[in-house]
Amino acid sequence: MADLCDELLKILKKEHVIKNADMKKYTSFKAGGKAALLVIPQTIEELMVTMEALRKSEIQSFFLGNGTNVLVKDSGYQGVIIKLGDCFSNIEVKGETLTAYAGARISAVAKEALEYSLTGLEFASGIPGSVGGAVFMNAGAYEKEIADVIESVEAIRVDGQKKYHLDKSECQLSYRHSIFHETEDIILSATFKLKKGNRDEIAAKMKELMEKRNTKQPVNLPSAGSFFKRPTGNFAGKLIQEAGLKGLSVGGAQVSPLHAGFVVNTGDATAADILELMKLVQNTVLDKFGVQLEPEVRILGD
Repeated sequence: MADLCDELLKILKKEHVIKNADMKKYTSFKAGGKAALLVIPQTIEELMVTMEALRKSEIQSFFLGNGTNVLVKDSGYQGVIIKLGDCFSNIEVKGETLTAYAGARISAVAKEALEYSLTGLEFASGIPGSVGGAVFMNAGAYEKEIADVIESVEAIRVDGQKKYHLDKSECQLSYRHSIFHETEDIILSATFKLKKGNRDEIAAKMKELMEKRNTKQPVNLPSAGSFFKRPTGNFAGKLIQEAGLKGLSVGGAQVSPLHAGFVVNTGDATAADILELMKLVQNTVLDKFGVQLEPEVRILGD
């Protein structure tokens, strides 16, 4: 790891190569352990050099978006986490297409579309993650998902050797999945194909969805959004509620009394609390309904 740090410091600033980074500060759960190294590239060149150095070092790595769908175990992550710097948040609109870099918040992209009276991204206005994370997970809400509006993606090979282009059909988008789960390549930017609409109607729809989110979801407590993937033919929150688990707590982790599909940090939850609660929910739902719930949240660490 020391040799890798030395290599990265040849091109990255010292403040962008962080040892023993407390991942509570970088994840929406506000819980969990430390990463051995956090690297924050500020340019495409820095990103490619970082990926090349990681390939040579053979140290495990993980690419972090806005940290809204990740939990690092209390024991920490003994590898390198890469997080895009602020310069990877640009958004550009040309006609009815919108291109956003991977570090931009998908909610900010939806608001930019509104400014140009472009419709199609209203569903994303309340999603807290980044564009890269949203494409990686084919994020969705209110019966819509990224696959409905995406046109293409620019990415970098995981070894940092090549930048390339993928059309929508090549991204293999399905429920909470993309081709990047298999390739582990890095999403640089995404282009969305939208339609001209009425600005007032777009704004009204965004307001409606935001109000629905704020009244039905626990937005005032740290969480990772919907904790479990939707099981075939059902809904995780519905099963958890019918199992009588709403409000169930383990330490500082709780099944939200407002929406059973959410696990929240009530103030002092550890990653162990969250994971123990996850297993308790999974076992109870499996016993009662024969359904195995799978976490949507990505869990890092030994």
